[in-house]
Amino acid sequence: MNPDEILVGYDGSADAGVAVDWALAEAQRSGRPVRLAYVFEWMTVAGWVGPGVAPGVWPDDNARRQVEELVHQAASDATAAWPGVTVHGEVFDGPPALVLEERSAEAGLLVLGSRGHGGFTGLLAGSTAVSVAAHAHCPVVVVREAQAKVTGPVVVGYDGSEQAGTALGFAVERAAQRAAPLRVLRAFEPPDDRWRPSDPDAEARLAADRAEIEQALAGWRETFPEVPVTVEIAPARPAAALVEASREAQLVVVGSRGRGGLRGMLLGSVGQQLIQHAHCPVAVVRER
Repeated sequence: MNPDEILVGYDGSADAGVAVDWALAEAQRSGRPVRLAYVFEWMTVAGWVGPGVAPGVWPDDNARRQVEELVHQAASDATAAWPGVTVHGEVFDGPPALVLEERSAEAGLLVLGSRGHGGFTGLLAGSTAVSVAAHAHCPVVVVREAQAKVTGPVVVGYDGSEQAGTALGFAVERAAQRAAPLRVLRAFEPPDDRWRPSDPDAEARLAADRAEIEQALAGWRETFPEVPVTVEIAPARPAAALVEASREAQLVVVGSRGRGGLRGMLLGSVGQQLIQHAHCPVAVVRER
């Protein structure tokens, strides 16, 4: 597998189709190849149902052949619709989350729909998306059906942590590729209800936060001077502020964990809440 490749979890569902479209647009901008990965899990409790395959107690070789045809047809259709983008299709065996996590070690980016055929009604993001975002070895983008936008800023949550710095770099590069503005958002919960931004202590806190962000941005402004950047510091819960910002964004980017993350927690609460509730695709970024 090409280390720059965009790997897409594909199962023929509507959400997976939206994820494929997002990945193909990303590939066209970046020049990366795309691989559609269908993870074929043989053993299930209630029997196996796959797209285009009749229900059965256990899948057989014919079911696998139908899955391979489905994936290769999807890759062929994608190649025809996106000239210049290299698209491959492949079927893997095993538990979907585990296989995608393992394959992410050899990919540059992993793209998922929020729910596939195994999703439960009412669950905004499936267990596979949440698990993979927590454990993948490369950045993960989760796209929910009908939420992808092509306009609006790229929003990045920044709290000064090492993971946030990695997310900032990812966000700047995506903004440059899209010719989109970058919005850097730092949100924090006020210490109490009496907090006012005009108070001397609050002014000092806001000034220090802005200086820290500007320092982190300095090198990126030099590298991508064409990207308009705005910095916003908001007295609000970080997850709520980013979900609200996602209404007008084409992509929201966060680190896998921020300063509030617990030791051993691979995906912080902000990332989890964004995957569940954001109004645009969400990128969870970590170092390899």
